[in-house]
Amino acid sequence: MLRPRLYLLLAALLWSTAGAAVKLSTLSAYQIASGRSLIAALVLWLAFPAGRKRPSLKALGVAVAYAATVVLFIIANKLTTAANAIFLQDTAPLYVLVLSPLLLHEKPSRGELTAAPIFLVGLSLFFLDQLQPGQMLGNAIALGSGVAFALTILGLRAVTEGQVVLVWGNVLAGLSVLVPALSGPTPTWVDGGILLFLGVFQLGMAYTLFNLGIRHTPAVEASLLILLEPVLNPVWTFLFAGERPGPWAILGGVIILLATAWRTVLGARSAGATPMKTVAQAGDAPVRDPG
Repeated sequence: MLRPRLYLLLAALLWSTAGAAVKLSTLSAYQIASGRSLIAALVLWLAFPAGRKRPSLKALGVAVAYAATVVLFIIANKLTTAANAIFLQDTAPLYVLVLSPLLLHEKPSRGELTAAPIFLVGLSLFFLDQLQPGQMLGNAIALGSGVAFALTILGLRAVTEGQVVLVWGNVLAGLSVLVPALSGPTPTWVDGGILLFLGVFQLGMAYTLFNLGIRHTPAVEASLLILLEPVLNPVWTFLFAGERPGPWAILGGVIILLATAWRTVLGARSAGATPMKTVAQAGDAPVRDPG
């Protein structure tokens, strides 16, 4: 089906705005991470009554992985470049590729195994002229965000409480850094607008779309499709915050865009030609499209 793949691509588009927004804000990483997640939690809580339930133990575990993903990513953006942060977070497909057969019993197709190194080559080229020594702490935190993101992808694929995970994950993320956030600089009106955008659109709406897409897309393919985010993230950061990508990054971006389009079309054709094992058959009830 093409629609779930489009949901994933739209989610990646919204996610890609984070780097520019964080660079433009005068708030600390803890303030942005806490404010963004608490706003997103409220938006999702109002939009999805099903997400207001108490999470099961499994869903709570996925919520913790989600919270780690979003908090670590914001901290990494403040400590290193937006390009470094997004590249290292998007090592997630490597971990998904290894863990998916073990945790979900989903064996990657030959096309996915072929596409994975192409994506990674593109990503390496995209940030070859951006990775520099002296930013080791931010790079290490971004890498940790990638591990947490892989666990989130696998977890959302495995549980039936996707909306519960998103609501409680954002609550956990917001509360986890609330204390240091309270001692940060005084927000301006611009900072307030940036936080609202990040909470409502960049996080809340993006993860809603991601949840809809991941329910009907194999985990490895989903993790590859959303690599559209690292292509666009430095573009927005360059346009709005003046962080300029180099020539290797441009070449890498072209490779990733072409590979993303190829995987989207090929995946949709394969699903149409051969009935794919549904989420319900795998032991999960599919999430109903709310709109």
